Amino acid sequence: MQSIFGTDGIRGRFNEEITYSLAYKVGYALGSTLEKKNPILIGRDTRISGDILLQAITQGINKSGKKCINLGICPTPAIPFLIKQENLSSGIMISASHNPPEYNGIKIFDHNGQKITKYFENKIQKFIDESKQNISVPKKVLPLNTNTDLMDIYIKSLIQTMGGENLSGLKIILDTCYGSATTCAKKIFQLLGADVRVINNSKNGLKINKNCGSTNLAPLKKALRESPADMGFSFDGDADRVIGIDSKGNVLDGDHILFLWGRELMEQKILTNNLLISTQMANIGFEKSWKEIGGSLYRTDVGDKYVHDAIKEKSAVLGGEQSGHILSKINNFSGDGILTALQISKYCKKKKINLHDWLKSSFEPFPQKLTNINLDFNINKLNSKTKILIDQTIEHFQSIYSDNCRVYIRPSGTEPVMRILVEAKNHKKVDSLSNEITNKLFLEINRITN
Repeated sequence: MQSIFGTDGIRGRFNEEITYSLAYKVGYALGSTLEKKNPILIGRDTRISGDILLQAITQGINKSGKKCINLGICPTPAIPFLIKQENLSSGIMISASHNPPEYNGIKIFDHNGQKITKYFENKIQKFIDESKQNISVPKKVLPLNTNTDLMDIYIKSLIQTMGGENLSGLKIILDTCYGSATTCAKKIFQLLGADVRVINNSKNGLKINKNCGSTNLAPLKKALRESPADMGFSFDGDADRVIGIDSKGNVLDGDHILFLWGRELMEQKILTNNLLISTQMANIGFEKSWKEIGGSLYRTDVGDKYVHDAIKEKSAVLGGEQSGHILSKINNFSGDGILTALQISKYCKKKKINLHDWLKSSFEPFPQKLTNINLDFNINKLNSKTKILIDQTIEHFQSIYSDNCRVYIRPSGTEPVMRILVEAKNHKKVDSLSNEITNKLFLEINRITN
């Protein structure tokens, strides 16, 4: 059977790809597969479907003979941190990250706080494939007790990453996008002495990621214009990503974060081989500028698990994605948007430089354009012959451009879309190539699949 796992756990629309029955089976399969008897930690973001999926997973875990602890609404990185801290056997985060409210997902972590391996995914998949039972939704969703003490431990751990530094004198605006960051981002920045204003800060699962957050920076830019501040940070639905904005409205994306943070670590001589890990989405301008100052950049496929694997393989200390998902040695390479925002703020304070001026010292990005082709099918469910034809078509388009003009095409791992990235030295070339490739690829995919 087709794997239920994508690039980042299980993801899909609630009551379509992600059902009560599937969530129950995932909980049962996980509990049955684990050797350790210690409890399993479960958290979720604010999505309306989170409650019912939490109950399904919990019932499945209990049926397997294991126990679980409900952390409630929390940032995804709280789960891996607390697994290690409290010596738990595993953890689950119920979230669809940056996806719209109708989506949800299940991210699974092992006893080391790492996302589970392909081998572990296959064991869970086998359990589910062999289960013929269809679990129906109960008439009543029962509330589960929430362990609030564990969230306090996570919050304290983030403050401790500052090494005694504070953020007093800094004026910061946060967009918590109605998601997981609403639970603690404001509190953490205030405890560190920052003057904080927060937008989109209610726990609203109907609004999570809608026209806000790290995928839509307009509300944060507007807030910075209306109420000037030193900087702003915009999180995604489960707070494992962050994008910054300086006082003039310029964007600090994941590439800039890696460049600036990496340069600090390079100067401190703690960056292994001056190496950064990023993905195929990283800007050419970033790569060229990083090499010019003596650094090296290793690109992986898109997805934080590929970045994580490369970090481990090459003993790197920093890596991440242009989307703002940054992995650092500070917290065992668990992407944490709040941690990243704190580190950027800390450097600005220590260096006595505002984010606007610091960002100006970063690289000059090549113009990029990312276009989506909506697919009316799940590419993973196509037969192998059709998939090969699509792969060959993608390779053709990617191979015909030069070093200063790059094309990268990939199917999304979380949505039924094909993503086309085009970058070159000038905007006109990017726009014309993007339109040409998108139109040709759309027609070719339709020809192959019809």
